[in-house]
Amino acid sequence: MTPEQVLKMIKEKGIKIIDIRFLDFPGIWQHFSVPIKELDEASFEDGFGFDGSSIRGWQPIHASDMLVIPDPATAKIDPFYAEPTLVLIGNIQDPITREAYSRDPRNIAQKAESYLLSTGIGDVAYFGPEAEFFIFDNVQYESGKNISYYEVDSVEGTWNTGRDEGPNLGYKPRHKEGYFPVPPTDKFQDLRTEMLLTLENLGIDVECQHHEVATAGQAEIDMRFMPLLQMGDQLMWFKYVLKNVANQHNHTVTFMPKPIFEDNGTGMHTHLSIWKKGVPLFAGDKYAGVSQEALYAIGGILKHCKSLCAFTNPTTNSYKRLVPGFEAPVNLAYSSRNRSAAVRIPMYSASPKAKRIEFRTPDPSCNGYLAFSALLMAALDGIQNKIDPGDPLDKNIYDLPPEELAGIESAPGSLEEALAALKEDHQYLLKGDVFTKDVIDMWIKYKTENEVNAVKLRPHPHEFFLYYDI
Repeated sequence: MTPEQVLKMIKEKGIKIIDIRFLDFPGIWQHFSVPIKELDEASFEDGFGFDGSSIRGWQPIHASDMLVIPDPATAKIDPFYAEPTLVLIGNIQDPITREAYSRDPRNIAQKAESYLLSTGIGDVAYFGPEAEFFIFDNVQYESGKNISYYEVDSVEGTWNTGRDEGPNLGYKPRHKEGYFPVPPTDKFQDLRTEMLLTLENLGIDVECQHHEVATAGQAEIDMRFMPLLQMGDQLMWFKYVLKNVANQHNHTVTFMPKPIFEDNGTGMHTHLSIWKKGVPLFAGDKYAGVSQEALYAIGGILKHCKSLCAFTNPTTNSYKRLVPGFEAPVNLAYSSRNRSAAVRIPMYSASPKAKRIEFRTPDPSCNGYLAFSALLMAALDGIQNKIDPGDPLDKNIYDLPPEELAGIESAPGSLEEALAALKEDHQYLLKGDVFTKDVIDMWIKYKTENEVNAVKLRPHPHEFFLYYDI
């Protein structure tokens, strides 16, 4: 869509407000609204000013002025606001140099796509994230100097079989038995369908929706694969839509990777394929019907997985899910069909167009623009350097004897470990100026100071259970 088409759409749809959105460094949408008289064709070049020092991980106070430049191709009508409102996602620029801002996640995604093209390896990278989430009825938490607790609840929670619900009708999925039950055990069929239809009305193609494995409303809605930048935009709409539809029905949605103890965590298995001139690069005659390039790409992902996790699993809570021996794929191996491997080659279809690789380690707490860009850069590094992924592992990794398991590397065990890996292994991200040294350094600094240390310094409630009487 061009600026002229956007302005025409505003008149035809009776739009009254323009909502400008962009992503902060960690991955939360920010916005401000202006009346339609403030938007004209020049706005798509001149942009709008804002205070960059108030955005997490961005500018210092003495250099706070920034510009957000609306991208006309992103125009969508918000489905939740009371007044007709057109949303435009923006790109961030320095107001003096007019250069794209290095810490703008959307800029990094655009540079990743440009770098792919410059390599000659392919011209488009498709991403298909399977973002899981929980639907809760209530959430309460506090973290103070002398108190710390959390509580989540759901009518589906198996712990509520004895609760007085006036009356309690049962039908609550047991731990790890929530995969695909029909109603009335599945309480959220209609809510997920409303989420799906709202996404489709926004032009976001959805493939399916279903209940997930855990009790207490774990769910999944799968978007159809799209090019990197477009999927980065769609993932932001996805989170926004799901949270707001749930909120309208007095529920709450979270993409926290591990909100419930001793049940499945929330992952975001991410499918990747690279195409060139309409031909799928990953289809071939090697293992599981993939090409040599696909195997090299897997090699790159496995080689850089520990540093990749700093972006694909970027919270301290992420590593409550990534624990060896439990449900998450932490072992750095690849396989066809085997869901216990970090990288899987899906075998649902024999069509060359369906050939892709699935990285199963990520979770939806990530900043999609950064996670997808880093994943693409790792895959490209594997192809460029012909990194051999070794032999596939077509067996249940969790059942391997200790001596065989010892030979398989694991994903990081903590965010601190992932950030340390990123500090040592990030040259592949700097190619093409996709990620800059400034971005890497600030990501490590921000995450360490605001998340790793903040959690490390606080007593944990379970420590009182373990140690109060010593």
